Amino acid sequence: MGADRGEQQQDKSRLNRSFGLLALLGVVLVLAGLVGLVYAGVATLTSMFLFGWLLLLGGVVGLVQAVQSRKSNYFWLAVIVAAVNLAAGFVILRRPEASAEALTMFAALLFLTGGVFRLAGSLVVRGSNFGLALVQGAFGILLGVLILARWPGSSLYVIGTFFSLALLFDGLSLIAVGMGARRILGLVKDDPGAGGGKDEADAAKRSGRDQEQSNN
Repeated sequence: MGADRGEQQQDKSRLNRSFGLLALLGVVLVLAGLVGLVYAGVATLTSMFLFGWLLLLGGVVGLVQAVQSRKSNYFWLAVIVAAVNLAAGFVILRRPEASAEALTMFAALLFLTGGVFRLAGSLVVRGSNFGLALVQGAFGILLGVLILARWPGSSLYVIGTFFSLALLFDGLSLIAVGMGARRILGLVKDDPGAGGGKDEADAAKRSGRDQEQSNN
């Protein structure tokens, strides 16, 4: 019984440390997101460099996989995809400002077209979420128009702002998960069987006393 209880304590402390590290990672992401929101231009360049290196790494991995499967029917397709990733990563790393302008234009067009389709769909369908879809469509159109109206100057902060907001919300989610899990672990009893054993011992003692009284 003591060994089982010790193992349960170790497992509980290990889980507490794991969820504590998860919450700590969330705090780091929140701080990074807040700093990125303050220095949006730096966050934009940082995200572009990260994106460029990820494309280069993906291109190298894809090229290695293509060479390993060179006898397959998709060899040349894999080579082309890997070459495109390598070229895109190289261009982004060489010209991060111009790449940020292109991606900002692409994001603005996505917001604009997505907002138009969502707004039109909400007006045509008029389902149960009509009001929410209408607001989302109008917000997408407004956001796309605002980005395009200030382009290319908006490319200095749009991508960095979105990247920082993603870090911020991901960090808040990790903090909520880590703290909530630690709170649940704190409510769990260390040894669920201890109470049952104590109850059984008390019942045995009571039955022994009852038997002695009956014998007397």
